[in-house]
Amino acid sequence: MNIHEYQAKELLAKFGVAIPAGYAALSVDEAVEAAGKLPGPLYVVKSQIHAGGRGKGKFKELAADAKGGVRLSKTIDEVRANATDMLGNTLVTIQTGDAGKQVNRLYITDGADIAKEYYFSMVVDRKAGRVAMIVSTEGGMDIETVAHDTPESIQTITIDPAEGFQPHHGRAVAFALKLKGDLNKQAAKVAEQLYTAFMATDMEMLEINPLVETTDGKILVLDAKVSFDSNALYRHPDIFALRDETEEDPSEIEASKHDLAYIKLDGNIGCMVNGAGLAMATMDIIKLNGEFPANFLDVGGGANKEKVTSAFKLILSDPAVKGILVNIFGGIMQCDIIADGIVAAAKEVNLGVPLVVRLEGTNVEKGKEILANSGLPIVPADDLGDAARKIVAQVQKAA
Repeated sequence: MNIHEYQAKELLAKFGVAIPAGYAALSVDEAVEAAGKLPGPLYVVKSQIHAGGRGKGKFKELAADAKGGVRLSKTIDEVRANATDMLGNTLVTIQTGDAGKQVNRLYITDGADIAKEYYFSMVVDRKAGRVAMIVSTEGGMDIETVAHDTPESIQTITIDPAEGFQPHHGRAVAFALKLKGDLNKQAAKVAEQLYTAFMATDMEMLEINPLVETTDGKILVLDAKVSFDSNALYRHPDIFALRDETEEDPSEIEASKHDLAYIKLDGNIGCMVNGAGLAMATMDIIKLNGEFPANFLDVGGGANKEKVTSAFKLILSDPAVKGILVNIFGGIMQCDIIADGIVAAAKEVNLGVPLVVRLEGTNVEKGKEILANSGLPIVPADDLGDAARKIVAQVQKAA
């Protein structure tokens, strides 16, 4: 689950992290009121959407040369003008795709006199079983660009969760950022505070870009991007309450209600699979045969008839879907239960696109019998390769 920048900063501030003063705003008047609470004379008006690259983004409704989604304002009148430009308009960034995202809220923050920008992030290194702190002296830029152009400027410090954050980790971060004296101590302290926040709230990713050194010798978090492990949100009802469903795909919201792992993609063949690895292989083989998957959908290992029905209806709710491939290996899940769910959903939504089903595993013969006797135009497949070839042929024939 992602949250907005202003929410992330408010959360980090609870762990002692130094951030500039700022206020969220849902209207132009609230933006002006927020600016009035700040000392000035420089204010920053920041669009709040779940996407990076806001500063370089463009608004669909504004002129091509208009400023991006993060703007400096030297007066209250400029705050009003910038807020008017942003609110209700669609910001397109490198991460939103061409559709962009509508800006429904702003963050008005106090300006900072920046001497130097740095990069700091944390992720879970699943292979190593550790938390990785990734730092660079080249902040304020896309980390991908830094990795390509100056990879030597990026350093990674890993922390064993069983050991926890130790003083040498803080020193390693500060030295990687080439900071000395009091700035060195501040950086080490901030690193510890961020690690504590990361672990205490079950974050999946934390990115600070930039982490800045001000001209008066302070280390500040100037931007924050945070996502949480959705499987751990039951432990954090306060964080779950920060969820902004207007920033999410409606299909993915519906999927979460039924505990389905669903991600909408740009193709035309819907996929329903049990198991993430099998789902990835299914999407790959669809592409190998000349078409593209419309979604990633993992119903899990213990789905019941109702869950399968919900998954099937979710796929069919996407108008881009021109065919469906169901690929199930019944281990814990039984093939006859899958078959019952498919038949029930297909009848309920009046199936109008080709459907290919490959079943294997527990109760597979019973499942195939249910499908064969359903009276529906379901195409059976012997294996994954056969299934992919058949659904691609069906879709291309109907095109």
